[in-house]
Amino acid sequence: MSGLTHLDEHGAARMIDVGAKPETQRKAIAEGRIRMSDAALSALWDGTGPKGDALATARIAGIMAAKRTGELIPLCHPLALDAVTVEFARESDAIRVTATTSCTGRTGVEMEAMAAASVALLTLYDMGKAVDRAMVIDGVRLIEKTGGKSGHWRVDP
Repeated sequence: MSGLTHLDEHGAARMIDVGAKPETQRKAIAEGRIRMSDAALSALWDGTGPKGDALATARIAGIMAAKRTGELIPLCHPLALDAVTVEFARESDAIRVTATTSCTGRTGVEMEAMAAASVALLTLYDMGKAVDRAMVIDGVRLIEKTGGKSGHWRVDP
């Protein structure tokens, strides 16, 4: 009908049957950032905010989100992840979150990486909103994926 993989020939939503696909090593990397005031950036980065160690909390939240992506995103396959990492980089006015997910499976881990980055960013917002309610989350995107039929893909720099 539309060429979209999650629609059947009648346009109804469906979960893709991946049972016949071969298992391959799969990896995805997603990123995003949260822009904020200097006061909020210092509080979140240094762990001195009113809610404690924001980076540790956001890391755990991101990992948990990756593990539960199949419950959060309709039609997304639940996956047995091999690894999830959530890393942070301080920028002049922001914290950049990079989430990496991997598994050996029949379908990709892109949604898991994006869920991890998104929830880590939301957690940073929650941890810092007492200091700066005007924080802005932006730039959440897939930056690289490997494995599967389509192979390696990376966003243009």
